[in-house]
Amino acid sequence: MRIGLDIGSTTIKAVVLDDRGEIVFRRYERHRAQIALLSEVMLHAIMAQFPGERFCLGISGSAGMGLAEELDIDFLQEVYATRVALKERVPDADVAIELGGEDAKILFLTGAGGLEVRMNGTCAGGTGAFIDQMATLMDVPVEQLEGLSEAHERSYAIASRCGVFAKSDIQPLLNQGARKEDVARSIFEAVAGQTVAGLAQGREIAGNVVYLGGPLTFFAQLRDCFDRSLGVRGIHPEDALYFVAIGAALQARREVDIAELIPRIRARASQARYVSCPPLFESEAEYQAFRERHARARVETVSRPGYNGKVYIGIDSGSTTIKAVVVDEDYNLLKTAYMSNKGNPLPAVRQFLREFYRDYPDAVVAGSGATGYGEALVKTAFRLDCGVVETVAHFIAARQLQPQVDFIIDIGGQDIKCFRIADGAIDDIFLNEACSSGCGSFIQTFAAASGGLPVEEFARRGLLAKHPVDLGSRCTVFMNSSVKQAQKDGATLEDISAGLSISIVKNALYKVIRTANASELGDHIVVQGGTFLNDAVLRAFEREIGKDVVRPNIAGLMGAYGVAVWSASHAGGEKSAILSAGELETFDQKTTNTRCSGCQNHCMLTIIRFEGGGESRRFVTGNRCERMTGGGKKPMPNLYEEKRRMIRDFEPGENRRGRIGIPMGLNMYELFPFWHALFTQLGFQVVQSPESDHGLYASGQRTIPSDTACYPAKLMHGHIEWLLGQNVDAIF
Repeated sequence: MRIGLDIGSTTIKAVVLDDRGEIVFRRYERHRAQIALLSEVMLHAIMAQFPGERFCLGISGSAGMGLAEELDIDFLQEVYATRVALKERVPDADVAIELGGEDAKILFLTGAGGLEVRMNGTCAGGTGAFIDQMATLMDVPVEQLEGLSEAHERSYAIASRCGVFAKSDIQPLLNQGARKEDVARSIFEAVAGQTVAGLAQGREIAGNVVYLGGPLTFFAQLRDCFDRSLGVRGIHPEDALYFVAIGAALQARREVDIAELIPRIRARASQARYVSCPPLFESEAEYQAFRERHARARVETVSRPGYNGKVYIGIDSGSTTIKAVVVDEDYNLLKTAYMSNKGNPLPAVRQFLREFYRDYPDAVVAGSGATGYGEALVKTAFRLDCGVVETVAHFIAARQLQPQVDFIIDIGGQDIKCFRIADGAIDDIFLNEACSSGCGSFIQTFAAASGGLPVEEFARRGLLAKHPVDLGSRCTVFMNSSVKQAQKDGATLEDISAGLSISIVKNALYKVIRTANASELGDHIVVQGGTFLNDAVLRAFEREIGKDVVRPNIAGLMGAYGVAVWSASHAGGEKSAILSAGELETFDQKTTNTRCSGCQNHCMLTIIRFEGGGESRRFVTGNRCERMTGGGKKPMPNLYEEKRRMIRDFEPGENRRGRIGIPMGLNMYELFPFWHALFTQLGFQVVQSPESDHGLYASGQRTIPSDTACYPAKLMHGHIEWLLGQNVDAIF
């Protein structure tokens, strides 16, 4: 019999072929980086099912080479393994598209170009890991994306170039009330678009297209997105999950003794072969001293059930969490909450307010406010008094605890904010722009991938790790690969947890702040944000800058606390306009989507209407002007529309010497009047391509030769495709 093991970036697939080439055993498991253990388990299962049999063994997959080399087992490169299996199982295939955990491949099998392989190199956007991350962001099991997508009504444009950019697209949609069904479909469309635009690179995907790999097996809706994008009816063969393993088995030539092999795999797993950092804490006693020092920076939490004085409420609606506080007139905390927003912050805020009214029925709410990503939404929904910019809210909170504060660093779920303070005011601000690898969601993703551990438990495991992995400061995609390599080389969960905490700090200091000398940040540093509640991150930060810092006991609530303090002096009255306890009971929200016809932008609007408080309020998002929010005035003349009309009004001219097509994009658009005059005077007829739209873009996707071209450059391919269809003599 022949065994094929496909050890990928996230899964292990095993097949056994009998002497007729039929599959008599198959198994698919997520290895969660426990590669040696899962390999051993699978080989044990094969031995148990086929006692006394003799086996040849072949290994393939992105994570299988090291194991194969050390154990002296036949290794077959995964692309070649796929080709071998396709020849055997689908001999008439023209193109194969395979999506794995972290890789995406297109194999062109026939045609003028001959055999050619396109594979993602620098980015894992548009793969199974990307889909997993998006499901986590939506707070749904990844298996539910299929059912959600089936019930979609519309889709949104979502970047799939990187999980970071996709989060930036999806999180506002969820916060603003977009249906999860529509977001799920949009994710699948983004994956299809990323694969085609990023990997086809000039070759047409046509003929018999075969879909392979986990994501394309488990998600029929994803296959439908590929079908629609390519204009084909793709083939999804039986055992599409196992084609790499089948190829490895078909090419296995050398017989191995499985019983003798298993102890060697186990011995390999116990050997550590990775670069490590010094431990964060040498002993439990050192850790306890660290805890006691940081316990001194406190905002007191008091319980005063009969309290009937004034209170101030602050709500921080962040990218992934809701933070809420109620403070008394001395700014002591009466009530706090730190909750996941689960894609919709309003139910969590409503529940917090109801509990507050129940616990403090006699208190007088004198001020209320909001900050964060969902500031405008929460403020409108619950009729809060004020909204505060995040930077100001955090500065106010930090100054309450450390009046001399001269530097603040706040690490949240997806963003890092750093403020330099001079003369009692914010003097400079640093924000992460295109990367979230130093943020809370970064470590949360790895916690979820490590057997679904709560992030608190995952962080705690790293505190006393003896050999933290040195992961440097890298983007999330590459960090995934580095972590998996360290696990293959024997790193424990504790070592990886500590290494990630150190990496977060390096990303913040050297990628966001871009400091040349971390010791020069300031003398009175306050750290904030939920990520700094992780003692490992805090310890790594102090060691990197060589100074002790202040971490308040409410590090994760500082934004909300700052808003509450601010509202005390800016609410503008004795009593807040916030919804009362009775009005909260009738609170309701209804979400509708509509297309605005007020101008040629035709914005797709999400309108959320709120009932409760004896009035109807609405919140509009997706708008690119203030017209739908009630702030629109008589429109000024639209000079862009006038410019477009003037350009379209140019006559093509006489065809005395031929027809020349001009693609209307990039600087060709701006300089069209000049080129039109030149070619017309020379006797050519000038043909313009039409205005850009998504259909035009899609028509040129397959011809884009680079996966790093910008969108406007990609768009030009569609314009040229259109001109080719007009049979012009030349394109300029």
